[in-house]
Amino acid sequence: MTERTPVDLWFDPFCPFAWMTSRWLLEVEKVRPIEPRWHIMSLNILNEDKDVPDSYREMIAKAIGPVRVVTAVQDKYDSETVGRLYTELGVRFHNQGRVKQLDTLRETVEEALEAAGLDRAFADAMDSEEYDEALRASHDDGINRVGQEVGTPVIAVDGVAFFGPVISPAPKGEEAGRLWDGVRTVAGFDGFFELKRSRTRPPIFD
Repeated sequence: MTERTPVDLWFDPFCPFAWMTSRWLLEVEKVRPIEPRWHIMSLNILNEDKDVPDSYREMIAKAIGPVRVVTAVQDKYDSETVGRLYTELGVRFHNQGRVKQLDTLRETVEEALEAAGLDRAFADAMDSEEYDEALRASHDDGINRVGQEVGTPVIAVDGVAFFGPVISPAPKGEEAGRLWDGVRTVAGFDGFFELKRSRTRPPIFD
């Protein structure tokens, strides 16, 4: 059996581009020997000292609720369970377009928990600071690998971490594998830091 390469991904469930990247990694797993490992980070923490629009600040302040829930699950279960919950949250937030329905946020989180085979009571963490220290530790673990000037997602492979890749839509099948091959290649160059161009399309969910 071919040994699988661990690939760590840090995400905030509210981030649509982290969602795209995560779906790509699951496609890669089908065609390349990788093992995605899921970790929480927070848009709220990332932007706490930054000048951002009030509307965005309000949104990410609400986003801390689901992040705390994922942190509580991450504290008690393994990465596979965290990934399963992330899938259920992401489908509802992004594919179903419920990320902006902040008045029913708890209901959405409880639905995702139940669909992931977890206790709905984890939703109580939305309004609790119990796991905030663990959240910040997980967030810092990811962001300190790439620097404060980037965002979510962060991926790490072979001891090298990057922001991104930012993609839309998420490629599938061998196309996903070819993109992975490129990421793995640049990760192998110690002096490689970034490629970037302006985004010309929004996240495309399917």
